Amino acid sequence: MSDALPDPQPSSRPPVSDAIRVQILATEHWSLLATRSMTWNELFTRTSMFVTVLSACVVALALVAQATDFGTPFQMVALLILPVMLALGIGTLIRLGDAMTEDVWLVMGMNRLRHAYLDIAPDLEPYFLTGHHDDLAGIMQTRGPRPQMGPSRILAATPSIVAIIDAILVGVILALLVGLVNDHPVAPSVAGVVAALATIVVLVGVIPSREMNRFAQALEPRFSR
Repeated sequence: MSDALPDPQPSSRPPVSDAIRVQILATEHWSLLATRSMTWNELFTRTSMFVTVLSACVVALALVAQATDFGTPFQMVALLILPVMLALGIGTLIRLGDAMTEDVWLVMGMNRLRHAYLDIAPDLEPYFLTGHHDDLAGIMQTRGPRPQMGPSRILAATPSIVAIIDAILVGVILALLVGLVNDHPVAPSVAGVVAALATIVVLVGVIPSREMNRFAQALEPRFSR
């Protein structure tokens, strides 16, 4: 039987110095920062891939249109290609939404670490530009100088741009479908515009607002203002 002494209980361990605490916190901070950088890189990569493939499809459809004079063969080819592009766009939009949620989660973690830094050295608080509370206000302080998500900030976000492109694809697809069954020149355009606008409202307004409200309700901050 071994005569080794059991590990000491956490309460009996020697106290950790502030230098060790800062080192541990900094390690976690850099880990979250690296993960956030990877998340943003994936966000831009997925968006670039979608836009590149979409551009190639538009060029291909332009060649088909030139050869078929925008006739029924062009409509059939477009109805084969554009739904695939729409599926890719919806998948990209879903992943972008998940990435943005992960980014907020990482910002919340880094705010908690800053709060720990200030517990060790509270006199450094005037020098922190980013937030050190993990509530919604603290997260928004870290994400930028404007504490509120205004319309311009929402519309300029990468997920919103992808959502608008997806909405245009929905409108074009519906216009092509209506054009196959209705020879009136106005009906396809009206149907496409209405479908695109309705999709924009859903993808840019309704769904993000619902997700933000759900996140705010599920948020459990430990260090609120």
